[in-house]
Amino acid sequence: MINSFRFLSCLAALLALLSGGVTGAHAERFYLDITAQDVRKVMVAVPWFSGDAAQGKQMAELLAKALEFHGFIQVVDPARHGGGSEADWRSLGVDYVIIGRYETAASGMLVEGRLLDVAEDEVRFGRRFRGTIQQQDGMVLRLCDAIIEEFTGEPGISRSRLAYVSDVTGRKEAYVADALGLGHRQITRHKHLVVSPRFLPDGIHLSYSSYHTGNQNLYLTDLRQDKETRAISRRKGMNLAPAWSPDGRSMIMTLSKDGSPDLYLMDPQGNIKERLTSNAGINVSPSFSPDGGTIAFVSDRSGTPQVYLMNMATRQTRRLTFEGRENTEPAWSPKGDLIAFTGRKDGTYQIFTINPNDPSSQRQITTGWGDCESPTWSPDGRQIAFSRRGGNRQQIWAMMKDGRELRLLYNLKGNQSYPQWTGPME
Repeated sequence: MINSFRFLSCLAALLALLSGGVTGAHAERFYLDITAQDVRKVMVAVPWFSGDAAQGKQMAELLAKALEFHGFIQVVDPARHGGGSEADWRSLGVDYVIIGRYETAASGMLVEGRLLDVAEDEVRFGRRFRGTIQQQDGMVLRLCDAIIEEFTGEPGISRSRLAYVSDVTGRKEAYVADALGLGHRQITRHKHLVVSPRFLPDGIHLSYSSYHTGNQNLYLTDLRQDKETRAISRRKGMNLAPAWSPDGRSMIMTLSKDGSPDLYLMDPQGNIKERLTSNAGINVSPSFSPDGGTIAFVSDRSGTPQVYLMNMATRQTRRLTFEGRENTEPAWSPKGDLIAFTGRKDGTYQIFTINPNDPSSQRQITTGWGDCESPTWSPDGRQIAFSRRGGNRQQIWAMMKDGRELRLLYNLKGNQSYPQWTGPME
């Protein structure tokens, strides 16, 4: 058993080394492989943060929720250890214990966390954050994301955000929410149909298409304020759903100003730089590869909607999907290894993935009731969110990229659609 004296001694030995960065006892990092389907979940205990009992419990519960959101961690029921930091962790099957504490003062707040490796009987990691009392939840989530990075080598996504469309007001408007559902903010108030919200790479701006003037125009808003939005394309006909290049210097969107919906390369101010498709059916739903070198898009040039790839250096195009008569809404993984898309099978819409270099790799990852549409990747490329329609309700769900850990992301009034995932707004 690890007793509290030995544990506190470890903390004391490491305290002098903590200066706001990650500190661990290991010279080498051994990251967990969380991509295998048969991987055992990491068992973690999260005792209440030291300090006021009610506040410390609240902080621990938020940290536990954020950790489990990543899909490879299971937090031990605190009832098994009474929320305390002293227990026989090995007998409880615990792999790691996170000991948290906080302090408040007139100057603000300090939140601190330590990761105890039970098997090695040592503190593996420590991190502290300072901020205002109002930033308490944000500091807890930063601690979570740092712990996830300690496990996997990549920062966690507990502070990431999703944009989506909701009709809760009676009209379809754009909203932005934290991935954990801590806050939902209405962005547009056009009192008309809004579709396809898209974050810019900076995470600060949001583009969307709206019909409130009678035409489907493209707009851009700065999320740091609530009062102003500006039109960046008001051409007659469709001004739809731009894909923003990874560097934010250009976008590709669908315009139908000359009749047929085609893809155009444009600058952020809405000026056309180049027409990318012409006389090749309907062309919509572009999505950039992470390196900006290729786009996936949808075209019916073969007679049915299918996913195509275009090399942005040569403009050469090739068909990617061949299974099924309707494949739409491609979304390129941030890791570049997969494209998620919506496909119609047996009368319903489902989510599929495919390796962009291997058309035979197509794989269905949702099954069962309801239409599943509009896939979007988490910033770490490990999860997919999408809209799912069952009966008269359309809601946003999420899952791991192989279909595991399927769960309802937001339980809200009305219907939610067109999700798009992005990182935190720093």
